[in-house]
This record gives sequence, structure tokens and C-alpha cells, in this order.
Amino acid sequence: MKSNRALLIVDVQKAFENEKWGERNNHQAEENIRQLLDAWRASGDHVIFIQHRSDDPASVFYHGQPGYEFKDIVKPESGEVIFTKKVNSAFIGTNLENYLHEHSLSEVVITGLTTPHCVSTTTRMSGNLGFDTYLISDATAAYGLTDQNGHYYDPEQVHALTLATLHEEFSTVLTTEALLRLLK
Repeated sequence: MKSNRALLIVDVQKAFENEKWGERNNHQAEENIRQLLDAWRASGDHVIFIQHRSDDPASVFYHGQPGYEFKDIVKPESGEVIFTKKVNSAFIGTNLENYLHEHSLSEVVITGLTTPHCVSTTTRMSGNLGFDTYLISDATAAYGLTDQNGHYYDPEQVHALTLATLHEEFSTVLTTEALLRLLK
């Protein structure tokens, strides 16, 4: 029997291999996502893939470009659910919220790329919509960012601060290992 838990894998696409993004933290994120995906598949629980699609032909996320494709390490299998989005939140312009309700999925476990963008926005909305939301800290990653004043924040700072703004406000932040222990 399936649980009331869904694993969301947000934007783990080849576009994030492009050098334009710069320095990144947590190069183990995809491997950790794969471990969670393996556990979900073994249990028969719901796996939901989120794929970003740009309408801009110059975008690395443009449909038909190599970057639009999922990374091989966490590719969907036949029959697994994929929602395509055009904005940062997996809940905007998709049927994700209805799908979760229709399948009585009240717990949402979020992984993917990148921590301060689509992962954060999806986590905030999941919490605001009333889902019991878990964000897996080492199954997501960030790139360095420069602010409006030209100050550079390295990817580890960006990642850590984003997680801090989400923990106990919109979600419970756990590691892959801690979540896998809870599942046993």
C-alpha cells in the first residue's frame, strides 16, 4: 500500500551543467536524489518530476535543447509523473496541487535544483498550501550569486541561508540520511 508521501524532484536537468551558472556547492546532490528515488521506487510511493521549460529559444531550458532533458542519474521511468512548469514554482501553471489532493498525498519531500530558486519557491508554496513539507538539504544545491550592490555570495552561503529561511517556517529541513532513517 502506498503512503501519503510524494517525492518531488525539481528541475534536475542538463541545463545546470552549463558553465554560465558558475561555482556550485554540493556536487553530491544528484547522487543523494538518486538514493531517495531508489527508496521511493522500491516502496512503490509516488515520485513526481518537475521539469522547467522556457519559451525563449536562447534559454538552456528551451524545449528541444539538450539542457531541457533530465540528468541521466535521475531520469523518470515509464509511468512516473512529470509536471512541466514555466516559472519558479512547481505549483503555478501545473496540476500539481490537484494531483497531490486527488491521491491523498499530504506529505511532500522536495529535492532538486537550485536551492534559492525553484526549490525554495516550490517549498514555500507547498508549506503555504498546507502540505507537510520536507526539504532535503543535501539533495539540492546552489550556485554563487551577486547581489544588487555587486557583492558576491558563494554557493555554500546561498545554500545555507536559503535553507535557514525555509526551516520551521515552510518545511522541515533534513538530510538524505535522516530521511532514509525515518522511512525505515
